[in-house]
Amino acid sequence: MRYVTSGESHGRALTAILTGVPAGVPIDAAAIDADLARRQSGYGRGGRMRIEKDRALILSGIRFGRTIGSPVTLTVANRDWDNWTDVMAAEGEEVVSARVTAPRPGHADLAGAQKTGALDCRDILERASARETAARVAAGGVARALLRQFGVSIGSFVHSIGAEEMEPVVDPSAVDMGLVEESDVRCPDTEASARMRAAIDAARGQGESLGGTFYVTASGIVPGLGTYAEAERRLDTRIAAAMMSIPAMKGVEIGDGFAAAARPGSTVHDEIVYDGPRGFYRRSNHAGGLEGGMTNGEPVVVRVAMKPIPTLMRPLASVDIATHEPIDASTERSDVCAVPAAAVVGEAELALVLARAYAEKFGGDCLEDMLAAVRAYEARLVP
Repeated sequence: MRYVTSGESHGRALTAILTGVPAGVPIDAAAIDADLARRQSGYGRGGRMRIEKDRALILSGIRFGRTIGSPVTLTVANRDWDNWTDVMAAEGEEVVSARVTAPRPGHADLAGAQKTGALDCRDILERASARETAARVAAGGVARALLRQFGVSIGSFVHSIGAEEMEPVVDPSAVDMGLVEESDVRCPDTEASARMRAAIDAARGQGESLGGTFYVTASGIVPGLGTYAEAERRLDTRIAAAMMSIPAMKGVEIGDGFAAAARPGSTVHDEIVYDGPRGFYRRSNHAGGLEGGMTNGEPVVVRVAMKPIPTLMRPLASVDIATHEPIDASTERSDVCAVPAAAVVGEAELALVLARAYAEKFGGDCLEDMLAAVRAYEARLVP
């Protein structure tokens, strides 16, 4: 399974195309829309989210609620397109007065303009915008539907926003997702949530933005997905790359991550035990469910760091790409903090990586064949 997206932030729509989707997977369009709504929510979001009401329109690959083995195409309309038809028109004369020539520090604006020779940073920022992740979440909904057939569940929660963070979590995969969804910052700790909201309010008042960290977890996974034999097919390689592909992400750790580097091996590696009905398992999960590039049967635990959004209402210094004169960086309507939304995008990316891994190991043509192959594999592991 692979996906590609297209579309610009203020264009007519965003599109996701998934190939390699097995036939027979039940698809609930309402579940995809629910994920899209979660991506739109979160304390600290800007005015754009009051305009959009994201829904996935299925264009191909699904018939009577099930995939049919051909590429799945989904689109998410941009309601804000109606306000940008002149600036983002596919034909006609350019609106020169609408050019963006003051690149924002921390954004793709300048590097993208240098790469492509663009005279208008909007050519870059429209595609580099995190608005594109709505299409990823729609695609991730199809991957999640496949994973549900194997008993795999995926969740996420926010651990920190700015300098405010919740208490360390012993087992991130056991966090109560009900509490997460009740929080408008997607944090299961009520007191920490209040501090995070206060930090966002303070940043808004100062024309600032805030980043943070979030966890993404997956449970119910068979061991042996991925490989130790090829660098690019190691599952930790793919997961890290998927998370870093999300705009504004600056760090990824799996399991204990960087903290493991400061501890002796006896406190880092997970002891192996065996139980007849359960088979092999670990006493702990410091490895975050991955050893040697493969799943080991424990929950996958990933922590991701997001930098502050580069659009500031009190802009930093920049240089005009047309005149080379000093200028304040451009401002766009933007969020103060989008960490809660980024966590939902992280869920979609993890789902897409794991769904691809299942299809590679157990065959990707037909769900019924995949289920039979998984049952046979599990029977071999625990005879």
